[in-house]
Amino acid sequence: MLAVRKDHRNGGLGRRLKLMQREDALARGIELIEWTFDPLEIKNAYLNVEKLGAIARRYNINQYGITSSPLQGGLPSDRLIAEWWLKSKRVENLLAAGRNPTVVSEASIEVPAAIYDWKAAPEPAATLSKCRNVIASSFCAPSPTGLAVLGYERDPKATASSS
Repeated sequence: MLAVRKDHRNGGLGRRLKLMQREDALARGIELIEWTFDPLEIKNAYLNVEKLGAIARRYNINQYGITSSPLQGGLPSDRLIAEWWLKSKRVENLLAAGRNPTVVSEASIEVPAAIYDWKAAPEPAATLSKCRNVIASSFCAPSPTGLAVLGYERDPKATASSS
Protein backbone atom coordinates (compact mmCIF):
# COMPACT_ATOMS: atom_id res chain seq x y z
CA MET A 1 0.00 0.00 0.00
CA LEU A 2 1.22 3.45 -0.85
CA ALA A 3 0.14 6.17 1.55
CA VAL A 4 1.08 9.83 1.80
CA ARG A 5 0.22 11.95 4.82
CA LYS A 6 -2.54 14.45 4.19
CA ASP A 7 -0.29 17.50 4.59
CA HIS A 8 2.08 16.16 1.88
CA ARG A 9 -0.53 15.23 -0.73
CA ASN A 10 -1.01 16.87 -4.13
CA GLY A 11 2.68 17.68 -4.51
CA GLY A 12 3.77 14.71 -6.62
CA LEU A 13 5.23 12.64 -3.76
CA GLY A 14 3.08 9.57 -4.52
CA ARG A 15 4.22 9.61 -8.14
CA ARG A 16 7.86 9.98 -7.14
CA LEU A 17 7.54 6.99 -4.79
CA LYS A 18 5.99 4.87 -7.55
CA LEU A 19 8.76 5.89 -9.97
CA MET A 20 11.34 4.81 -7.38
CA GLN A 21 9.49 1.50 -7.15
CA ARG A 22 9.73 1.24 -10.95
CA GLU A 23 13.50 1.82 -10.89
CA ASP A 24 13.95 -0.85 -8.21
CA ALA A 25 11.75 -3.34 -10.09
CA LEU A 26 13.61 -2.79 -13.37
CA ALA A 27 16.95 -3.28 -11.60
CA ARG A 28 15.61 -6.65 -10.43
CA GLY A 29 14.45 -7.63 -13.92
CA ILE A 30 10.74 -7.08 -13.19
CA GLU A 31 8.81 -5.57 -16.10
CA LEU A 32 5.21 -5.73 -14.83
CA ILE A 33 3.73 -4.55 -11.54
CA GLU A 34 0.03 -5.09 -10.81
CA TRP A 35 -2.17 -3.71 -8.06
CA THR A 36 -5.82 -3.01 -7.45
CA PHE A 37 -7.49 0.37 -7.19
CA ASP A 38 -10.96 1.72 -6.63
CA PRO A 39 -12.11 3.26 -9.93
CA LEU A 40 -14.29 5.67 -7.97
CA GLU A 41 -11.31 7.21 -6.14
CA ILE A 42 -10.73 9.99 -8.64
CA LYS A 43 -7.27 11.20 -7.54
CA ASN A 44 -5.85 7.70 -7.20
CA ALA A 45 -7.25 6.55 -10.54
CA TYR A 46 -5.85 9.66 -12.23
CA LEU A 47 -2.40 9.02 -10.73
CA ASN A 48 -2.39 5.39 -11.81
CA VAL A 49 -3.53 5.95 -15.39
CA GLU A 50 -2.43 9.46 -16.35
CA LYS A 51 0.69 10.02 -14.26
CA LEU A 52 2.13 6.49 -14.25
CA GLY A 53 0.77 5.05 -17.50
CA ALA A 54 -0.88 2.00 -15.97
CA ILE A 55 -3.73 0.38 -17.88
CA ALA A 56 -6.68 -1.64 -16.57
CA ARG A 57 -8.36 -4.51 -18.41
CA ARG A 58 -9.89 -6.38 -15.48
CA TYR A 59 -12.58 -5.44 -12.96
CA ASN A 60 -13.37 -7.45 -9.84
CA ILE A 61 -16.67 -6.94 -8.06
CA ASN A 62 -16.36 -6.74 -4.26
CA GLN A 63 -12.77 -8.03 -4.34
CA TYR A 64 -12.12 -7.66 -0.60
CA GLY A 65 -15.71 -7.83 0.64
CA ILE A 66 -17.40 -5.04 2.55
CA THR A 67 -15.00 -3.63 5.12
CA SER A 68 -15.34 -1.37 8.12
CA SER A 69 -12.83 1.07 6.64
CA PRO A 70 -14.13 4.66 6.62
CA LEU A 71 -12.43 5.07 3.22
CA GLN A 72 -14.70 2.40 1.77
CA GLY A 73 -17.87 3.94 3.27
CA GLY A 74 -19.46 0.53 3.86
CA LEU A 75 -19.54 -0.10 0.10
CA PRO A 76 -18.49 -3.23 -1.78
CA SER A 77 -14.78 -3.15 -2.61
CA ASP A 78 -14.98 -3.15 -6.42
CA ARG A 79 -11.53 -2.85 -7.96
CA LEU A 80 -9.81 -2.39 -11.30
CA ILE A 81 -6.52 -4.23 -11.71
CA ALA A 82 -3.73 -1.86 -12.71
CA GLU A 83 -1.12 -3.26 -15.08
CA TRP A 84 2.02 -1.18 -15.07
CA TRP A 85 4.18 -2.41 -17.95
CA LEU A 86 7.39 -0.72 -16.85
CA LYS A 87 9.27 -0.93 -20.17
CA SER A 88 6.31 -0.40 -22.51
CA LYS A 89 6.39 2.35 -25.12
CA ARG A 90 3.35 3.83 -23.39
CA VAL A 91 5.19 4.24 -20.07
CA GLU A 92 8.50 5.24 -21.65
CA ASN A 93 6.77 7.93 -23.77
CA LEU A 94 4.79 9.19 -20.78
CA LEU A 95 7.95 9.57 -18.71
CA ALA A 96 9.75 11.35 -21.59
CA ALA A 97 6.85 13.64 -22.60
CA GLY A 98 5.15 14.12 -19.23
CA ARG A 99 1.75 13.08 -20.61
CA ASN A 100 -0.01 10.10 -22.15
CA PRO A 101 -0.65 9.98 -25.88
CA THR A 102 -4.11 10.94 -27.06
CA VAL A 103 -6.51 8.01 -26.90
CA VAL A 104 -9.38 7.43 -29.30
CA SER A 105 -12.14 6.46 -26.90
CA GLU A 106 -14.51 3.59 -27.69
CA ALA A 107 -16.48 4.18 -24.49
CA SER A 108 -16.45 6.48 -21.52
CA ILE A 109 -17.41 5.94 -17.88
CA GLU A 110 -18.29 9.03 -15.89
CA VAL A 111 -17.43 9.18 -12.21
CA PRO A 112 -19.17 12.14 -10.54
CA ALA A 113 -17.11 14.24 -8.14
CA ALA A 114 -19.92 13.83 -5.58
CA ILE A 115 -18.68 10.27 -5.06
CA TYR A 116 -17.11 11.25 -1.72
CA ASP A 117 -20.39 12.74 -0.50
CA TRP A 118 -22.22 9.60 -1.62
CA LYS A 119 -19.81 7.36 0.28
CA ALA A 120 -20.61 9.30 3.42
CA ALA A 121 -24.40 9.10 2.84
CA PRO A 122 -26.55 6.71 4.90
CA GLU A 123 -27.42 4.51 1.85
CA PRO A 124 -24.56 4.93 -0.62
CA ALA A 125 -24.82 1.53 -2.31
CA ALA A 126 -28.04 2.33 -4.19
CA THR A 127 -26.62 5.58 -5.51
CA LEU A 128 -23.42 3.94 -6.73
CA SER A 129 -24.95 0.94 -8.46
CA LYS A 130 -25.14 2.86 -11.77
CA CYS A 131 -21.35 3.35 -11.83
CA ARG A 132 -20.80 -0.32 -11.04
CA ASN A 133 -23.15 -1.46 -13.79
CA VAL A 134 -21.42 0.64 -16.45
CA ILE A 135 -17.95 -0.48 -15.39
CA ALA A 136 -18.95 -4.13 -15.05
CA SER A 137 -20.60 -4.21 -18.47
CA SER A 138 -17.30 -3.05 -20.00
CA PHE A 139 -15.06 -5.55 -18.21
CA CYS A 140 -16.91 -8.57 -16.80
CA ALA A 141 -18.09 -11.97 -18.02
CA PRO A 142 -20.04 -13.49 -19.62
CA SER A 143 -19.14 -11.28 -22.58
CA PRO A 144 -16.39 -8.74 -21.82
CA THR A 145 -16.00 -6.13 -24.52
CA GLY A 146 -12.23 -6.21 -24.65
CA LEU A 147 -11.99 -2.61 -23.50
CA ALA A 148 -9.18 -1.24 -21.36
CA VAL A 149 -8.83 1.92 -19.31
CA LEU A 150 -6.14 3.92 -21.09
CA GLY A 151 -7.10 7.46 -20.17
CA TYR A 152 -8.59 9.36 -17.29
CA GLU A 153 -9.86 12.90 -17.80
CA ARG A 154 -10.95 15.44 -15.21
CA ASP A 155 -13.22 18.29 -16.20
CA PRO A 156 -13.58 21.73 -14.58
CA LYS A 157 -16.66 20.52 -12.67
CA ALA A 158 -14.39 17.94 -10.98
CA THR A 159 -16.07 14.93 -12.51
CA ALA A 160 -13.86 12.27 -14.01
CA SER A 161 -14.11 10.06 -17.05
CA SER A 162 -12.21 6.88 -17.82
CA SER A 163 -11.77 5.90 -21.43
